[in-house]
Amino acid sequence: MMAPNGAGGDAFWKATLEGHSGITTLDRFDPSRYPVRLAGQIRGFEAERHLPGRLLPQTDRVTRLALVAAEMALADAGVDPGQLPEYGMGVVTSNATGGFEFTHTEINKLWTKGSRFVSVYESFAWFYAVNTGQISIRHGMRGPGAVLVAEQAGGLDAVGHARRTLRRGTALSVTGGVESSFDPWGWVSHVASGRLSRQDDPRRAYRPFDTRASGYVPGEGGAILVLEDAEEADRRAVPHVYGEIAGYAATFDPRPGSGRPPGLRRAAELALDDARVRPDEIDVVFADAAGVAELDRIEAEAITGLFGPHAVPVTAPKTLTGRLYSGGGPLDIAAALYAIRDGVVPPTYHVADVPPDYGIDLVRETPRHRRVDSALVLARGKGGFNSAVVVRRAGRSSAS
Repeated sequence: MMAPNGAGGDAFWKATLEGHSGITTLDRFDPSRYPVRLAGQIRGFEAERHLPGRLLPQTDRVTRLALVAAEMALADAGVDPGQLPEYGMGVVTSNATGGFEFTHTEINKLWTKGSRFVSVYESFAWFYAVNTGQISIRHGMRGPGAVLVAEQAGGLDAVGHARRTLRRGTALSVTGGVESSFDPWGWVSHVASGRLSRQDDPRRAYRPFDTRASGYVPGEGGAILVLEDAEEADRRAVPHVYGEIAGYAATFDPRPGSGRPPGLRRAAELALDDARVRPDEIDVVFADAAGVAELDRIEAEAITGLFGPHAVPVTAPKTLTGRLYSGGGPLDIAAALYAIRDGVVPPTYHVADVPPDYGIDLVRETPRHRRVDSALVLARGKGGFNSAVVVRRAGRSSAS
């Protein structure tokens, strides 16, 4: 995990349970001229401490974060890529914005100095598929590789597709998503979405499901996971299995004005069907939590329509990190796996007043200690993307 409130699983989880936020005033450049100034930033990240010098001139910050997260994930899973068949290991990631900062620098050189001063690495460092490529090259993983692009929903899509490659015979896949695009050019792209909060107080800026919801705060980072065939994991005697990806589904919203319902509830239903679990077997929902009143209401209706009013705890720990786009879903999956491990639901911070007609049991401010065997993770991407993943305690079979 590489998150604004903690780099590494233990650091992120401790900060999440204790309510430590990574949302601050943007400090990569002077944001005073912009209508939005808050961001979830990863502080103190020094790529040169983790990566060889030859990689630094050819990578954007987002790829450096992804490479370090992949290293951490492989170490945590006890994977030595040199001891496994190279075509038996794949890489499937998601990214929504690519290497904005790298491209901004190189295009500025083009405008001010001429084409001879533009780095040859610009040919790929900007590309949203570069994280998949660089991870696979660095670790000799020549199995199925892919990149999924669906904004906030893309990270769940990557995990779902990685599971698909395992079912087709791949033994192991490095998967998830990471984002970072906080240079001036990238920042304008965030602001242009029209969904960002213009509040300057981190405690008031991102309040999903609140009557005062005014948009969201963008963040950087995400999570990289090692997804492995269960029999292969047993053969390797892996040090710890966090859980099982039990179900996955994706839908697309209908055309606006069509009169057809949004696709989020259907994605959740299909994911539960894929996992072969009933709604009453889900112990917590990790919400997409758009922070936009209209979208929050749609999600609340999807949750209550599927589970019933106040029937399942709902949480959005991303209020401490901001929305991480392709990194948000995988980070929520990781948080769900920690919730299963520790028997605790992380809370949603800074939300004070949930409209009663939303009908959701939003866990707020204080962690809720309870046994967690199965969790549903939801994500939506701008443009109509909906994705859902069911994670389950390892070795637990459904009663359905």
